[in-house]
Amino acid sequence: MAEFLQYSITGVTVGMIYALIGLSFALIWKSSGVANLALGGLVLIFSWIFYAMLVQVGLPLWLSLIVVLILALAFGWLIERFCLRPLIAQPILSLITVTLGLEFFLEGLAVFIWPEMVAGLPPLFPIEPLKIGPAVVSQAYVWAAVISLILFGILTLYFRYHKMGIAMRATADDQLAVQACGIPVTSIFSTSWMLACVVSAIAGILISSISGLTHGLVETGLKAFSVVILGGLDSFIGCIVAGPIIGLAENLGSGWLTPIVGWGGLKDVIPFIIIIVVLFIKPYGLFGEVRIERI
Repeated sequence: MAEFLQYSITGVTVGMIYALIGLSFALIWKSSGVANLALGGLVLIFSWIFYAMLVQVGLPLWLSLIVVLILALAFGWLIERFCLRPLIAQPILSLITVTLGLEFFLEGLAVFIWPEMVAGLPPLFPIEPLKIGPAVVSQAYVWAAVISLILFGILTLYFRYHKMGIAMRATADDQLAVQACGIPVTSIFSTSWMLACVVSAIAGILISSISGLTHGLVETGLKAFSVVILGGLDSFIGCIVAGPIIGLAENLGSGWLTPIVGWGGLKDVIPFIIIIVVLFIKPYGLFGEVRIERI
């Protein structure tokens, strides 16, 4: 029972970080319809930038966080302005290819600047573990889940009630109608990429505080695709629900199945198995909008 509870709690909390990374994908998709394949690279590069500010430069924690968030905003603007805006009205495959190229560029940049690619952050949260029943859980897991939920709440309110959030949702449905209302679509795209980079940066910091900094952060970003596919590409609620499901399946599967099958890499495969199953059974995800196209 204690083992099951331990796997469940850590799985759900890590799943919340997966959901946060998936949210950065949903932000782009919801506002522009572009599939951001650079998730892993964004998580990787911002995690290492935070490490550089906090450990290598020696800035205080709060200042390191501010610097990373400012750089994330600037990076999001640069991506949209110089990589994606020239491709407006081009085939969607061109946009997807650019984000994939950006993924490999960020991976290469991180390896070039930090060739060791293995490091650990100093404790960002209280180190005293929490006892939940028979399970003992690090506070880093709990704080990561709480911060993720807070961000979900803020962004949900932003999209529902703020003028820019409403305009971003409208842009995904009909760009011409939004332009007719006098709203510059390019500013909507810039805002969505800036927000997505900020969310990716925070998610990268949270997951690094738990598992450290390695090249495996790229795979963590890729696992978020299983979250958005299970929950629905354009659904924030889907990310919140699907993230813990993926994390729970990953942890329980690796904890119980790995000793049976003797395959140590099973944990990294489970999210992608879920992707295949969902695409066969419910291709629009649990909460995704079903679009019917007439030919």
